[in-house]
Amino acid sequence: MKAVVLGATRGMGRALARKLAERGDSVAVLGRDSAELERSGADLRARGAPGIRVATIACDLEKPDGFKAALDAAEDALLGLDTVIVTAGLFATQEALEADPALLARVLTVDFSNTVLFCEEARKKLLGRGGGTLCVFSSVAGDRGRKPVVLYGAAKAGLSRYLEGLDHRYRGQGLKTVCVKPGFVRTGMTEGLKAPPFAGEPEAVADQVLTAIDLGLPEVYAPAMWGLVMGVIKGLPRFVMRRVGF
Repeated sequence: MKAVVLGATRGMGRALARKLAERGDSVAVLGRDSAELERSGADLRARGAPGIRVATIACDLEKPDGFKAALDAAEDALLGLDTVIVTAGLFATQEALEADPALLARVLTVDFSNTVLFCEEARKKLLGRGGGTLCVFSSVAGDRGRKPVVLYGAAKAGLSRYLEGLDHRYRGQGLKTVCVKPGFVRTGMTEGLKAPPFAGEPEAVADQVLTAIDLGLPEVYAPAMWGLVMGVIKGLPRFVMRRVGF
């Protein structure tokens, strides 16, 4: 596999990039922090199987003008490209987003509009090479309108529907779209938040996601328990949802 990972300098993206490198896949790490990129690159080179290619390329999800150039550079560095993985994104609590319109605009833009724009560049790149896999991290927050994540969930709901439509439209042409829906995972993004009993760890989530990529599954909940949880939540009537705080 020759994979691009946007967001591989921390959390679930870092765990996934490590597993790719360790099993022998070449990896191009995309991110906006040059120091973190270099540390990630060195880490992957040390962990990776002999002969793999590792590249570090600047790409800021808040700057769409650089998306195409970053993907072009990754393709050149890896001598090809067949997989694009997007784990990057922003999170803020409902209370913080309601109190700060600028933060709200930033989260909505990054988590929906700019992620879609990046995916569109990746889609064109992969289809131009005959197909491949586009794996994107959305969230269980987008499965149902819920009190604690009204605004963040709205962005992720839009992203999930986009990825579903993309899979319907282009799988027959060789583009496999994998929508990852993490629940609560212990990362820097969730630091300080109360964890549920079935909270996940980045390494275990990375294993699930890698399996989904290999199998071409269109959707994966991680940890898997969240698939059952959200199945129940999606079935609850509105009058119940108005009463519960989940």
